[in-house]
Amino acid sequence: MSEATQQADADAAARWVARMDADAWSEADAAELERWLAEDPRRNGLLLRTQALWQAPQIGAQLDAGTLGAQEEGVNAGRPSPWRRRGVLGGLVAASAAGIVGALLFPGRGVAYVTKVGEIRRVPLVDGSVMTINSGSALQVRMATQAREVELAEGEAWFEVARDATRPFVVASGKVRAQAIGTAFSVRRRDNGVEVLVTEGVVETWSEEDQGQRVRLSAGQSARINDRAIVHYETTKASAVDRALAWRSGMIDLNGTTLADAADEFNRYNERQIVIADPDAAGERFDGLFRINDPEGFAGAVRDALDLSVNTDDPRFIRIQRMTRK
Repeated sequence: MSEATQQADADAAARWVARMDADAWSEADAAELERWLAEDPRRNGLLLRTQALWQAPQIGAQLDAGTLGAQEEGVNAGRPSPWRRRGVLGGLVAASAAGIVGALLFPGRGVAYVTKVGEIRRVPLVDGSVMTINSGSALQVRMATQAREVELAEGEAWFEVARDATRPFVVASGKVRAQAIGTAFSVRRRDNGVEVLVTEGVVETWSEEDQGQRVRLSAGQSARINDRAIVHYETTKASAVDRALAWRSGMIDLNGTTLADAADEFNRYNERQIVIADPDAAGERFDGLFRINDPEGFAGAVRDALDLSVNTDDPRFIRIQRMTRK
């Protein structure tokens, strides 16, 4: 792609973001945008980066300071002109090497993020909050004027929420809701419900099926909620919350964990899956701190400590079972 073509695409992306940021976005605009994106697969990432730059606070600060006021005429009094921002964006996009891989922009519906198996990603949000997305997760973020909304479809994320009394920060997963009250917390979607762990501040959580039954969790507390009720409420084990969130440091922290649950944890992060082939061995309990990408190390430790057989012949699986005695 020539430099002129790159610049033309950067300018076009800036115009698209400005149009999306205006109040008159229509279905016809969306269809036109899709056609433009379909012409070159690289434009999706370009558009996403441009939107991230558009929403970056420093751009607004530059505009407020009037640094661009002499370059182009404003259109809307009291609101930064999209075309002023376009000039900033063109230069920033050309200079930016930062990519936002695994994210898709949905005009009017926010930005969707997906992490692959073994991928942990830290994502700053435009309101100053930061989310750390765990392996194999899918979620969508929408920043509106009156609310900050996250829809967790799969996996887990930890949120460090910036205070904003005018816009509640709510994470939804199925029918379960968790609303931050100036805090840091994680939400994990499990097969039998949603787990909420609080590391700072206070979080209120409930199910849409029974909004009258709400629980407030403070730092070190956790709860598991299904569509109908709060099924587990832990109040006194801050260390357990820290262990459950060891993935933020790339670790798995086991403390009396059954081999079956430990295998599930490693399998979240690795293509090579651990199989506990012996149901009797699955209930054995184990302690230890392991790197999330080292299922072989975990299997070796289990073999030595519990006198179990570990078979690594198949590169897709690590099979653990009891020794066959002759």
